[in-house]
Amino acid sequence: MTDGSPLFPLATPRLKANRKLEVGSSFALFLAGQHVAVALIIPRSMTVRATILISALFTWHMLYAAPTEHSVSPSRQFIIYGADAALRGAVSDLAERTKADFLALLRQRDNWTVPIVVDLQPQQANLPELPSANLRFTQTGFGLKLQLDLTISQNLDVSLIERELLRGILLEMMYRQQSHIAAGSVFVEPPHWLLDGVLALGPGRDRGDLMQALVAADKPLPLEKFLRQRPEPLDSAGRALYRAYSFALVQMLSDGRDGPGRLAKYIGDLSDASDEPLANLRAHFPVLVSDAERSWQSTLDRLRNFQISQLLTFAESERRLDELLRVKISQTNNPTKIAALDEFAQRKISPGEKMALSQLSRDLLVFVAQANPVLRPIVREYQQITALLARGKRRAIAKRLSRLDVTHKQLAARMSDIDDYMNWFEATQMNKGSGYFSDYLKAVNQSQLAPPNRRDPLSVYVDALEDQFEN
Repeated sequence: MTDGSPLFPLATPRLKANRKLEVGSSFALFLAGQHVAVALIIPRSMTVRATILISALFTWHMLYAAPTEHSVSPSRQFIIYGADAALRGAVSDLAERTKADFLALLRQRDNWTVPIVVDLQPQQANLPELPSANLRFTQTGFGLKLQLDLTISQNLDVSLIERELLRGILLEMMYRQQSHIAAGSVFVEPPHWLLDGVLALGPGRDRGDLMQALVAADKPLPLEKFLRQRPEPLDSAGRALYRAYSFALVQMLSDGRDGPGRLAKYIGDLSDASDEPLANLRAHFPVLVSDAERSWQSTLDRLRNFQISQLLTFAESERRLDELLRVKISQTNNPTKIAALDEFAQRKISPGEKMALSQLSRDLLVFVAQANPVLRPIVREYQQITALLARGKRRAIAKRLSRLDVTHKQLAARMSDIDDYMNWFEATQMNKGSGYFSDYLKAVNQSQLAPPNRRDPLSVYVDALEDQFEN
């Protein structure tokens, strides 16, 4: 990463050449090209006050025209403006890592032609509606221009920045061979499933939540319907399932020796793609020509079966559920508070408690897929109650929670009885001993045996007296 002059200089006031301005006495400002050359004509009769005014104007102009600090990423594709060098460096590292992971998936070299400008803007109190990330793709007189505006705040989502950076990289790959595009043309956006799938396939990603969402789905979505689905109106559970489907599709397309190359070719042709997403895929992936739906369902089944083999037992699910239901509430300058779920059904919750309940709702939603199938309805009910409490809805929640607790305890007692019976049945039906208690039984038997008689003279005399008294 290097620092230097800006690629796109800030706009500076331009004046017509040889145009004369008057401030007190006559002086002239001349501009040549994009560089400002200032010539001051100060008559001897000019007063001190006019001289000070002209000097102040000259200083203001030079400060206004000063170049904005920026950084250039190692590949020189990303030019980052604004903020300090440390933050620009962090954004540069994230951009380069995102691109490197994407190129590794496609097994392609870095052949970029269009730079991506990243403008880091501080959050402004008078403009709260500014989006956290806004990617602009336009056609200028000098060619294509990609600019990502990031509003820096304490709550900035790094995953959102990564997603927008990847979107810019995809757009550059889609249009790098089409530099002569007519002004006003409509640009084709990369599909949402491609963005989510590429990010999910990145190295070091935790894909447990995605696999659990696949297992929890009642009925797999057909491929054609999924390709036309929009993720924006989906709730949190639907959004998690959409990311899981995206991961499965990109993995299916990139599998095999020719998969990465075909996926790269598909991305390069997206700018001329039709409105039929499945037909576009079939044109680039022969595996989808004969029976795309069968290949899609086979991929989902393989991923789902792999996750099912890692389900928890009922006892393990019980321990995990009990741990989750102990709500942990963070408090400023105080130790973390542990609260039961029924406490929040009796009163209005604080902002900190609302955040804790929202997190618990998400954790329970993920846990549904991992829990033992017998316990899943209970976990789902707890998740729905927690979601209502997080939104401040307490009507009839106390009774509903009380009934659920009773059902939960009855189910746990019934499962304990079943475990006891199965253990008894297994023990009584064995043809031979398991050997698990051999050492214990041996120790008990030895403790019950009479100790051997001592043969010393005193012991022999005492034994003889004992025999005489008994007879």
